[in-house]
Amino acid sequence: MYFEPAEPGQKIRAVPGAGLRVPVWLLGSSLFSAQLAALLGLPFAFASHFAPADMMDALAVYRRRFQPSNYLERPYAMIGANVIAAETSAEARRQFTSLQQAFTNLRRGMPGEIPPPMDDIDVFWTPQEKAMSLHSLAVSVVGSAETVERGLRKLLEMTNADELMLTANIYDQDARMRSFEIVAEVWLRMAECEREEAQPDTAMRTAAK
Repeated sequence: MYFEPAEPGQKIRAVPGAGLRVPVWLLGSSLFSAQLAALLGLPFAFASHFAPADMMDALAVYRRRFQPSNYLERPYAMIGANVIAAETSAEARRQFTSLQQAFTNLRRGMPGEIPPPMDDIDVFWTPQEKAMSLHSLAVSVVGSAETVERGLRKLLEMTNADELMLTANIYDQDARMRSFEIVAEVWLRMAECEREEAQPDTAMRTAAK
């Protein structure tokens, strides 16, 4: 409410802020947050990049119970995903071990900075810790450009999300930047394909000429 234009006699005003109409989102990782976002008519972002268990149920609840508001006329959902790309899938999986170690350390009660990648992650964790990591990081797309494209397409098809929020916890900054570059290239290619598919008649006429 403090980002709306100030009303006459309003005792508390956001300075700066009043009148900016900053978009308000609800970020959550549970069915309760999905219900609340629906009740308030807000766009909903689900933290599936670390809490994927309720993702599909939360999206269904949000869309089914959504009530239009001054913010939004229809449901609008975003999901979080870990996306780590590299020149090869093997290198991407190696970079991914940093996040896997970080999650394991968190469960061990030893949070800290993200560790460097490992060549063999299985020497680091127990079978139980591996199972926990696979569950917590299930919404992750890791691999080469081709693998990432397939993974993103599958994720969008499965969730019908309006937006994706991508994160890449990579130890080396250059590798992190390169990962985002590859993902950006993939995304542009996907967008171009979508535009072409949306205009089949135009494409056919162009080909006929």
